[in-house]
Amino acid sequence: MPMSMADLGSTTLQANSGFDRILAEKMETKVARFERLGIKLFSVANCFLTFGSVTGRSGLSEHSITEMEAVFSDEHPLTDTFVVIPDLLADPRDGTHKHVTGAPFIRFYASFPILGQDGSLLGCFRLLDYQPRTLDEEQHLLLSDLATAIEHELALNVICHNQLELVKQNRRLKRDSLIDPLLGTWNKVAIVRSLGIEMERCVRSDKPLSLLYLLPDQMAGMRQQHGQITSDQLLVRMVSRVRSCIRPFDALGRFGNDQLLVVLPGASRLVATAVAERIRLSIMTHPEKVESEETAVTVCIGVVSSDIFPDVDPETLISLAEKALLSAKNAGNNTVVQAMPGQPDMMI
Repeated sequence: MPMSMADLGSTTLQANSGFDRILAEKMETKVARFERLGIKLFSVANCFLTFGSVTGRSGLSEHSITEMEAVFSDEHPLTDTFVVIPDLLADPRDGTHKHVTGAPFIRFYASFPILGQDGSLLGCFRLLDYQPRTLDEEQHLLLSDLATAIEHELALNVICHNQLELVKQNRRLKRDSLIDPLLGTWNKVAIVRSLGIEMERCVRSDKPLSLLYLLPDQMAGMRQQHGQITSDQLLVRMVSRVRSCIRPFDALGRFGNDQLLVVLPGASRLVATAVAERIRLSIMTHPEKVESEETAVTVCIGVVSSDIFPDVDPETLISLAEKALLSAKNAGNNTVVQAMPGQPDMMI
């Protein structure tokens, strides 16, 4: 397979897999965890971590105890101060509330603020019980600690999200640095690196690898006659035709101004020659419109395969493909040449 971003950044992605796991956990799960802790730590009937509204969150009927407790909680605004009402029946505001004087007979209420990293109010952590009660100094400190833990969890969630965004941006920038901006193919650095990676893989799996070195025949004259923009547009269309002739996992890259390399992992010399011929015929049989006129376009291709040159490095393989390309150019336009030992200019 061709070089991928996984080959370039697998270590970074593994290091950040923890951020993925943290963000994968739903906020509802985290909220429920802290509410269970609150009920256990303070031995209360219920508690809510609210950021604005908890009514309807349980999915239960409005006549259920949990939903009535949620309604009571939501009728109290978020506050940035610690609020505790030991006995709601004695409170001027809540003493006549229907859920205090009637079912479920809520008697105790406490609310502790949850703050953001900038000190702004995000929500409140609330305790409800059916018996009047007070919070001693230790319980007050425990509630403060729990609120701090919630704030840290929220801050960590923001940090993880920001970190993942940075990782994504870094991957995009890394990818962009390897892409030719005009053609959308790999650039020279990337295609050479891809060739090296694929050669190693093919050696390990005892499979052949072939390399195509392409050069359009008319491009230099086209640039001189019609200018850079027109010739660039023509090259883009030619690259599209090349893509249509190769497999999705074959790597295509710009090696020079008009020169292209195609890495064909697993392809023998016979397969590579067939692919090269398919590319040549596809380009030859589709004249391009240049300034409203149909213009014949052809390409020369040098082919080199590891089943003929089994012990060469990537640089040597490129050099052999270039020699085959030069032989194709010397033989005339619209030609494919396979590199052979001792016969670099042999035409097929």
